[in-house]
Amino acid sequence: MSYAVKNLVQGSKELIAFRISDQEFCVNIMSVREIRGWTQATPLPHAPAYVMGVINLRGAVLPIIDLSARLGMKDAEPTARHVIIVAQMKTKVVGLLVEAVSDILTITDENIQPVPEVSSDLERLYARGILAIDKRMICMIELDALFPDTESEVA
Repeated sequence: MSYAVKNLVQGSKELIAFRISDQEFCVNIMSVREIRGWTQATPLPHAPAYVMGVINLRGAVLPIIDLSARLGMKDAEPTARHVIIVAQMKTKVVGLLVEAVSDILTITDENIQPVPEVSSDLERLYARGILAIDKRMICMIELDALFPDTESEVA
């Protein structure tokens, strides 16, 4: 059964699914600007551990985030097979390093299961739900929750 369809049913949303280690995650497709191949990043001094550095994206400086590290998992060791998801969150644009993009999913709210109560506080902060699709468990991530505005981080 395919969940990717050309015409969206009213009340449905499209998500981009991707892999990190042995887990699958997804984000709202409306926050994704492009998907590009891995590019070595220039490190930034005193940046958080999950910030790999910056790249030049058509004249703009784009911070590259190791999404695996940001989610509290093992740091990524990028290869040529890794990809960068360029995502817009409110006023910020960042590149998210992931192993691979796997699907475009079309879902409705009925497909979203609540995050289990046994999850950590960090998981409940960024996880908006779990999708159980074709024997796969996919964690739906809210990017705005993972990357709060820098103004509020300083306060």
